[in-house]
Amino acid sequence: MTIQFNCPNCDALIAFADKYRGKRARCSTCGQILIIPSGDSETPKKIKPQIEKAGPLPGFYHAVFLDSWKIFLTRTNVTGLIFVAVVVCFKFFVRHMNYTIAISGPAITIYIPVPFGSVMTITSWGCLFWYYMQIIYSSAFGTDQLPDFHPVSIAGFLWNVLKTLYTVFIVLLVLGLPCFIALLITKKMGISSPVLLWALMLCGLFVFPAAMLNVAVGKDLTMLRPDYLLTPIHRAFGPYLVVAALCIAGAVLAIQARQYSGANLAINAGRLTVNLAVQVIAIIAMRSIGLFYRHYSCHLPW
Repeated sequence: MTIQFNCPNCDALIAFADKYRGKRARCSTCGQILIIPSGDSETPKKIKPQIEKAGPLPGFYHAVFLDSWKIFLTRTNVTGLIFVAVVVCFKFFVRHMNYTIAISGPAITIYIPVPFGSVMTITSWGCLFWYYMQIIYSSAFGTDQLPDFHPVSIAGFLWNVLKTLYTVFIVLLVLGLPCFIALLITKKMGISSPVLLWALMLCGLFVFPAAMLNVAVGKDLTMLRPDYLLTPIHRAFGPYLVVAALCIAGAVLAIQARQYSGANLAINAGRLTVNLAVQVIAIIAMRSIGLFYRHYSCHLPW
């Protein structure tokens, strides 16, 4: 279900999923901070900015490098941590489960691939990115705890996972478009430049946290505009560099982490432990994206 209402400041139409009722949000048109109402007929409550800041909120580095570790020691975060651990374990054990069904006929045998493991792996990543976006949103608006995991229904949860996969796909498509265009141009010109290709890919990965911030907090794919993405990077380059470094480290470790194999139990246990440890970096990285918004929202053009 979706709650639709008009911004109390600029009257722009805003829509949020009903699970966000009662939470803080920001109008993507005028920047007004408000409380999401419980129904379409209600008027959202304005929230006046606590301080009209001329500069950023201090304490960003302390919040990222020291306060972030507290979330792993707080009892109220156990549900969220268990959810992440279950998804990682599931992905670890089913990734290799791709099969082929052979249907034999009188003159021919047809082989039908059944990519169960691949589908489940993609679904698992959808679950993880859905929760990552919840972490970004809650961290952005002053919550120092992991978001609760209380799905209303299995169908609703799967729908959210599909929407998240679509959102992440669009983000990767937008960020990868310059790389794709450059590849076509260099190929047409007969130029082979792996250095340029890797540089463009690294730039896209560097901008990825800004894109995730926009879609997680702004909840609108139209916010993947160049000025929305690049302005905060330019104005707060040092803090953003920390955010990007954490995200890149998490991505590299996730790619390098080995999955289940036919090896012995001890090797698989070690590999699973590494996969779970990578999520510690991933959660801190996602929280740092939300903290960037919390501390440097004065630099965001939206």
